[in-house]
Amino acid sequence: MKFAIALLAGPQDPAARSALSFAKAVITEGHQISRLFLYRDAVHLASNLGVQPQDESDIAVEWRQFIAEHELDAVVCIAAALRRGVLNEDEAQRWERPVANTCAPWELSGLGQWVDALQTADRAVTFGT
Repeated sequence: MKFAIALLAGPQDPAARSALSFAKAVITEGHQISRLFLYRDAVHLASNLGVQPQDESDIAVEWRQFIAEHELDAVVCIAAALRRGVLNEDEAQRWERPVANTCAPWELSGLGQWVDALQTADRAVTFGT
C-alpha cells in the first residue's frame, strides 16, 4: 500500500513526532510512502538553522535522517516556505537573500506535488491543523 503523508504542524507540535512515528511504522510494515509533503508551519522542519537544546531530541534531524535512509520524496510547499523564510539556494538568489537554510533531502515545490501524490497513493494521511 502507498501512503501520501502531509504534515502541517511545526517542529514543536506533537503532531510532528506522531507523523514521524507513523511514517516509520508504514515502512516497517512493508508499505511505501509515495510522498511526504510539508505545509504551513511544518516547513520549519526543512530549515537547517534551528538548534535544539542538548536535552531535547531534534525532530528536524530525525526527519532528515529517516528521509535519507529510505530515499523518500520529501517536498516542502514553496509558498509556505517563502512566507516563513525557508529558502533553498535558488530561492535565496531569486529573492536576493544572503543565505539559504534548506537543502537535500527537501525539495521546494508547489501544492501540485501534493495533488500528484494523492493521485498515486492508496491512502492520504494528514498530521496537524
